[in-house]
Amino acid sequence: MLDTGLSRRGLFVAGAALAASFATSGCGVANGNSSDRVLEPPRANPVKLPVSTVNPDTIAARYAGRKPAGWGVDLDGITTGFAAAGTQFAVTFDACGGPGNNDIDENLLAFLQAQRIPATLFLNKRWIDANPARAGQIAANPLFEIGNHGTAHCPLSVNGRAAYEIAGTGSAQAAVDEVWGNHQRIAALTGKPPRFFRAGTAHYDAVAVAIVKDLGETPVGYSVNADFGATATAATVQSNMMKAKSGGISLAHMHRPKSGTGPGMLNALPALKANGFEFVKLP
Repeated sequence: MLDTGLSRRGLFVAGAALAASFATSGCGVANGNSSDRVLEPPRANPVKLPVSTVNPDTIAARYAGRKPAGWGVDLDGITTGFAAAGTQFAVTFDACGGPGNNDIDENLLAFLQAQRIPATLFLNKRWIDANPARAGQIAANPLFEIGNHGTAHCPLSVNGRAAYEIAGTGSAQAAVDEVWGNHQRIAALTGKPPRFFRAGTAHYDAVAVAIVKDLGETPVGYSVNADFGATATAATVQSNMMKAKSGGISLAHMHRPKSGTGPGMLNALPALKANGFEFVKLP
């Protein structure tokens, strides 16, 4: 069974309309179709999960009415790097989901597999629901760790603050639901709760950061914004990735197969490896 303290208000948050224009960390309209290639066998039904000790209603009540003191992508408490052993770097990709954003860059995933490059993949609940079989195959691959990219891809706030014209969650309860709805979806998919959360647009307020931690996940940002919401050219993606430093975390997107993200990564990652970088999942 999953958490018996599940909010009776439901798991889902009403998603705000996606911005018409693209911006730095936002998710844009997909511009290509994924292939039907299957790279891994499907995962068997996950084992029964232990009952969670987290009560999302209690956490929502704890933070109700709190006024956030900060807003952005690099607040205290957001993980934007890690203590590296040697020259290590964490590659991460978001799958944002929703209308026009449920595709997948199969060539990119095939490359990661062929090169044995570990990655943390942040999947939005809408993307998982649109691709349940493929999500299960990806989750079964030990090369990848599945992170939580939210239920409706909202910036995480307690007062509705927007990023890139995407409205944020409007209360502590809405912030909890944005995290917890997909927390449970991923736990059912993988057989274990997700360890990491990245908000839609990677924006948080300070209260939302605390909420994520109390829900048992680590709020994640980035040190290298590789593809500017999958709007960058391949050359720009490659140039951005070549700025990587040991202990850093890249942000890019895996749901736009005809964007510059995949080609840029296919050039940048081997070059970084040749320069002595070791790629790791988020520790």
